[in-house]
Amino acid sequence: MKQTFLLRNEAIRNNAIDAILSLPIDDKSPHEVHVKEPRRSKAQNDRMWPMLNDVSRQVLWHGQRLAPEDWKDLFTALWLKTKKLEQRSVPGIDGGVVMLGVRTSKMRKASMTELIEIMFWFGSERNVRWSDDSRREYEWSQRKGRAA
Repeated sequence: MKQTFLLRNEAIRNNAIDAILSLPIDDKSPHEVHVKEPRRSKAQNDRMWPMLNDVSRQVLWHGQRLAPEDWKDLFTALWLKTKKLEQRSVPGIDGGVVMLGVRTSKMRKASMTELIEIMFWFGSERNVRWSDDSRREYEWSQRKGRAA
């Protein structure tokens, strides 16, 4: 049995508490209870892609123009480093090394907010002219709060 409670009001919180209290305590086969921060929002995803497009159009990386998806890999690798986490790599099927990326769809809200801040910092350091979409989305996020 799996139950998920999205804590939106006091009644739902009480239902979650009741569900936990009703579980048997068994030190040989204990139940697991997970409390997680919310996943990144659609608004955060909608904010990320215009920024990636702006960087992709305006910044050369070691003489190369990169696709927005490539920039996402670079930014998530930097985000991992700021968290003192290592990017995973595996041997390629035909040799070489393949760096495994981070799936932003699996990120939590706070992590996605940090990633967007990294992108904004990087672009600002390189004089990226943010498109109206990027600027509007970023300014909206600042007004609504960092984890919006």
